[in-house]
Amino acid sequence: MNKPTTKPDSSQPATELAVDLFDNWFDPIEAEVRARSRQFIEELIRGELDDALARPRYGRSQMASNEARAGVTGHRHGSRTRSLTGTFGPIEIAVPRARLTTSEGMTTEWKSQALRAYQRRTLAADALIASSYLAGTNTRRVRRALAALFGGTVGKDTVSRTWRKVKSDWDAWNSRSLADEPIVRLILDGTVVRVRLDRKATSISLLVVLGVRADGQKVLLAIKSMGGESAEAWRTVLDDLIKRGLRRPEFLIVDGAPGLDKAIAVVWDGVPVQRCTVHKHRNLIAHAPERLHEEITADYNDMIYATTPEEIAARRKAFIRKWRLKHRAVADSLEEAGDRLFTFARMPPSQWRSLRTTNAIERLHEEFKRRIKTQTVLPSADTAAMMFWALLASGQISMRKVDGWQTLATKPIDQPIDLAA
Repeated sequence: MNKPTTKPDSSQPATELAVDLFDNWFDPIEAEVRARSRQFIEELIRGELDDALARPRYGRSQMASNEARAGVTGHRHGSRTRSLTGTFGPIEIAVPRARLTTSEGMTTEWKSQALRAYQRRTLAADALIASSYLAGTNTRRVRRALAALFGGTVGKDTVSRTWRKVKSDWDAWNSRSLADEPIVRLILDGTVVRVRLDRKATSISLLVVLGVRADGQKVLLAIKSMGGESAEAWRTVLDDLIKRGLRRPEFLIVDGAPGLDKAIAVVWDGVPVQRCTVHKHRNLIAHAPERLHEEITADYNDMIYATTPEEIAARRKAFIRKWRLKHRAVADSLEEAGDRLFTFARMPPSQWRSLRTTNAIERLHEEFKRRIKTQTVLPSADTAAMMFWALLASGQISMRKVDGWQTLATKPIDQPIDLAA
């Protein structure tokens, strides 16, 4: 005889089916840990109250001398039940209550320092929620992702409130002094994101400044949400860096945005500037039909990745001669970049790889876009900038030293190498 099979009720929501599945996964280890956690927390708080009253529970007059020395007396009056969610899951704990009488004759309700008033989650639980949000889960999906651990105690509003706690660290980072940062090189670039502004989806620019220390370590210096990449917007970012003590850099790597070039000319005129070769490559192929893209790329790479300044100069002349005849717009686009496209050739070859592009920031942009893929529109411009910063501050993205960091102390040659076509 065939055994009857039981099928799930198709009318039941998919989310309920998932919860039922995991509810049957009883783990005696987890259950015991949760019970022990309750006992430990209650004992911790009772011990804290014992110290405040200078006597243990049911302690008598033999502790009176200690109370006198402490200048504090008081009495217990029952307990209240509190809900607390931690990495051990949600539990109910009994929190003792007491009234304290100070030496001035005033009475006040005792408050635990270990468990703050109105605290419903441990800091470790909040960190787990914020990390899940940062990892690419939107506010509505965090509840489902952490349901097996937190049950129904974490909702969309909980995630939003937890995320707002990060803001104090974000504000401190934005105002920190840069006077002691041994920055020798800056990489500057922007990216566009969509945020909700006045209840409408609006595109804004995140302007990012990455610094390279004297030991080659990359560090995020600034990220600002602005309306675009105008000269005024970039000037605001650079002025803020200088106001916080950033010293004049020795080398700049930029994406070629006209507004950034203008801002740099005002703030740091005379500092060697490298135009990103990847951005310029995109410009070149944008000026030509698709059938020419492969040929343009091959010629361009032969020039950019030549091994000596002399080879670069020769291949630059050959590139311009060829494309002036074949497709003049491509040659004009290359000439527009000028010598700034080849500033890297003034430095030791060991540094060329890290000097040619803004790829260090581009990688951050890509990771940030991957993270916000589940949220087509971010709640606000401030949230967008703060989330970008938090990906680095939380360690979800790490940055290694730049290639050729051993020769960072070498200064650029005073005069540009003759690369004229």
